[in-house]
Amino acid sequence: MTTLSFAPAPGAAPASRRVVRHALVESRLLLRNGEQLLLALVIPLAILVAGRVLGGRFGSLDTLAPSVLGLAVWSSAFTSVAIATGFERRYGVLERLAATPLGRSGLLAGKALAVFLVLLGQLLLLTVAALLLGWRPHFTAGSLGLAVLLVLLSTAGFVCLALLIAGRLRAEVTLALANLVYVVLLVGGGLVLPLSRYPAAVRPVLEVLPTAALGEGLRAATAGQLLGWPLITTSTWLLVAGLAAWKGFRWTA
Repeated sequence: MTTLSFAPAPGAAPASRRVVRHALVESRLLLRNGEQLLLALVIPLAILVAGRVLGGRFGSLDTLAPSVLGLAVWSSAFTSVAIATGFERRYGVLERLAATPLGRSGLLAGKALAVFLVLLGQLLLLTVAALLLGWRPHFTAGSLGLAVLLVLLSTAGFVCLALLIAGRLRAEVTLALANLVYVVLLVGGGLVLPLSRYPAAVRPVLEVLPTAALGEGLRAATAGQLLGWPLITTSTWLLVAGLAAWKGFRWTA
């Protein structure tokens, strides 16, 4: 006869479950934050609708829609992560969570997964909105694969840049700097406006920016074209920013 035991069996959940649970919590926190929601959806949607209403001033919808998708990646993976992480570090949240069974690696993995979950929903909503407004992308199998790879590389690189800033500066400075960099590269970083609309003298400088690489790569991919240099640029930024964040991130303020 089998004896049933109801004695508690304390212990940490499996690592994968801990990471997934933390990612879901992080996702809910990001979505509840009004400022992050503004960056993630309201501003990209406003640019998309304004471009459709105003017509040629912002370029055609074929150009504007992939630009707005790139903007969504930029806002969620860089600005939102930098601000949230900066204040979590200031209030000691990171230090406390790192001391739990989740650990530092689990904490970072959960944050990364949360960004991808939020970004996936964000891109789906913006894509549906663009399609309803009349956007008709011309993906090929190759250009679609390149676009997905470019988004993944850019997201990882932007997150590393965000962690580098948030892990070295005070929360208030991180807040100001992240918003400033967001606005500057939104306006002049080749993300929303194609490089062809900038003066020829500054185009070589813009081509080394990760935002320009993401914007140009997505615009080309949705037109069925393949560009190689955006992948090289985003991969380089990911490598450099990843190493810098690994060496320079501080868990305590």
